[in-house]
Formats: sequence, structure tokens, C-alpha cells
Amino acid sequence: MTYDEAMLDVEEKMESAIEYLRREYRGIRTGRASTGLVEHVKVEYYGTPTDLRQLATLSTPDANLILIKPFDPASVKDIERAIQASNIGIMPTSDGKMIRLSVPPLSGERRQQLISQVKKMSEAARVTIRNARRDGNKQIELLEKESTVTEDEAKRAKDEIQNLTKKYEELVTKILDSKTKEIQER
Repeated sequence: MTYDEAMLDVEEKMESAIEYLRREYRGIRTGRASTGLVEHVKVEYYGTPTDLRQLATLSTPDANLILIKPFDPASVKDIERAIQASNIGIMPTSDGKMIRLSVPPLSGERRQQLISQVKKMSEAARVTIRNARRDGNKQIELLEKESTVTEDEAKRAKDEIQNLTKKYEELVTKILDSKTKEIQER
């Protein structure tokens, strides 16, 4: 592995931790209706687990309602079953052609549970970022031992990795603050 490959690898690992965190946060229910709550629900469609967003159009006509219009009306029951099994805590209502999910406001206790949950997710992302830093530093030390990079280049690389770590940890904090604020909105 070269110096550039090692640096690129570190940044890719940190970036993927951020993307994973954002993806996980989309599935966290806030007081507002969001299609992100259900778009990745797996529906058993003709024997194949399929993302809901591939089977229906999802919309939020108002702040407390998610509307699901299946492309195939025969899949309505399958979609209802999948939503009930998904643990999002919302019961679907159907008229046979479309499904409505009424998102109730969150209680104060539930808000605190969600905030605790997103903090744990953020900490897991920080750990992943720190692990990427550790792996990157090991790679740089290995390159230095093999005399592929000089001592000065190794020092500069470690400083750069530390700066990347700081940048991505600050991004995690910013994303966490934003999600916490969203959960606390009434």
C-alpha cells in the first residue's frame, strides 16, 4: 500500500461512517412524518424481500401523515403486514388502494429515549472514525518501517489523519445536534 492509498483508505472509512450514521438517523422517528421512516421497510413481494420505495410512491401530504400508494394494488396487504412487523410503532390504515400512516406526536419520555438512541449511534460512528485513524496510523508506521516514506512524511501523514479525525468527529457532533433538535421539536 502506498502513502496515497493509505490516506484515501482512512478518509473513505471515515466518510462511510458518516453515511451509515445518516442512513440510520433517517429511520429514527421524530414528531414529524417522514418517508425515511418506511422507505427501507422490507416487504415480502412474490417471495422476495423488496424495499417499500420500490413498490409504492411515498409522500407526506402534511406533517403528521405518510401516504403510501402501491403500484400494484394487490400488494397492499403485504405492505401493511411489513409495516406492522417493522417496529416503527405506527399502525397502518388502508382503503384497499392506498395506505395511510398517521404519525402521532411523541411523548416527552419517548423523545428522551430517541435522543439516547441517537447519541449511542453517534458514539458508534465516532468509534469507527477513531478505528480508521488507528488503522491509518499503523499503515503509515508500516510504510515508514519499509522505508517507503520518510520520518517527516510519516509525521505529516499522522497530522493529516488527526485533522481528518477531528473534522469527521465534528461532523458527527453537528449531525447529532441537528437530529436532537429535530426530535425535541413539538
